[in-house]
Amino acid sequence: MPEHSENATANIMGSIVDAIADNLPKQKSVRFEEGSISDQAKRLFGGQKSVHHILGGGKSADVLLWRNKKISSSALAVATAVWVFFEWLDYHFLTIACFVLVLGMVVQFAWSTFAGMLNGSPSNIPRVELPDEMFANIGAAIGTQVNKFLGTLQDVSCGRDLKQFLLVIAGFFAAAIIGSWCNLLTVIYIGFVCAHTLPVLYEKNQEKVDEFLYDTLGLLQNQYQKLDKGVLGKVPKGIIKLKKSD
Repeated sequence: MPEHSENATANIMGSIVDAIADNLPKQKSVRFEEGSISDQAKRLFGGQKSVHHILGGGKSADVLLWRNKKISSSALAVATAVWVFFEWLDYHFLTIACFVLVLGMVVQFAWSTFAGMLNGSPSNIPRVELPDEMFANIGAAIGTQVNKFLGTLQDVSCGRDLKQFLLVIAGFFAAAIIGSWCNLLTVIYIGFVCAHTLPVLYEKNQEKVDEFLYDTLGLLQNQYQKLDKGVLGKVPKGIIKLKKSD
């Protein structure tokens, strides 16, 4: 019994190695269909649409693509400062909030005191008031995105696309594993940095990235077909032989 299992395992591993070794030299010649690599890559990433259009256009896309370097750099610097305060310096949200409130009160107290001493009358300090519409718009925007996300998950769960369903499940498992390595704030910060760096890098090197991804996808597809014919098809036969030997 152990000898048969070892032989079956050796045959499977040998087939995998042979399938990969036979196809590695053909990496540059992999093609899905006729046409240039750039044309195939453009179809792969949404046709002739620009990166700015894919990101939704508007001011948010301008910030992600560094159209206004001051705003983009400021947003990235603020996010980095927040992450450093909470992760490296081990500050807590309540601590930061209290320090900010204390600083604001001290500034207002000094302003009102010194202004009254210089002018001889109490100064009119402007009131800090946030409009109610801002909170209503923020709540409505968050609610819309949450409902859209939940609706997408329900469509995937109730749909009949098993491949899409398994991909979403695998994505959640990957997110759970990443969450065990670091906390939510670090994950959000990494996503924020990637959103502010990867799109602009892709826009500047679009042809090279598309060509690399297209060749990689072609190689993976060819590898899968090779393994499917040479290895996956032999696994049930190996199991049947083991059962017969028993």
